[in-house]
Amino acid sequence: MRTGALVLGYHGCNRDVGESLVNGDRPFRPSKNDYDWLGDGIYFWENDPRRALEWAEFMAGHPKFKSRVKEPFAVGAVIELGNCLDLTEAESLEMLKTAYDHLANAFHASNTPLPENEPAVSSDVDLVKRYLDCAVVNYLHDLREQQDREPFDTVRGPFFEGKELYPGARIQKKTHVQLCVRNPAMIRGVFHITPKS
Repeated sequence: MRTGALVLGYHGCNRDVGESLVNGDRPFRPSKNDYDWLGDGIYFWENDPRRALEWAEFMAGHPKFKSRVKEPFAVGAVIELGNCLDLTEAESLEMLKTAYDHLANAFHASNTPLPENEPAVSSDVDLVKRYLDCAVVNYLHDLREQQDREPFDTVRGPFFEGKELYPGARIQKKTHVQLCVRNPAMIRGVFHITPKS
């Protein structure tokens, strides 16, 4: 849905990358992993600088990422949602379900199994490797392009993650809202985060 709303997003990275982003010396680099749950784009934690820094710290300690993140850092950005595929509202969810139906039919017709969401490790109940979700979101973007429809600038969605916050809770410890920016022009400004004292 088209909106002029502005939100704050936070991006975890290495310090030199973050400083270059703030100084305007480099652009954000889109992620194109086939398991990125909101599809291709630049990922932000909406309204949560702490989670962005925690992500950078996680990357610094993970064998896959530690060569890229040696000094965990996070930057903030002012982001205009523009034409947003917002997975917190009904119309966007209906569009995504329709895209899934088309994609499933295409895979079925070619006698090929659909990608599946998978755990990253054996204890992962959140299925953080979102191969299916990524394929469906990217397919929706492709469908819109084929139909000459306005592309989505951003994709926004809640991510329910982690153990229950307290016994019997339906609220999970790491639940957050993530924002995927497909159109870098929607990033209106980048700023340093003031550390809490």
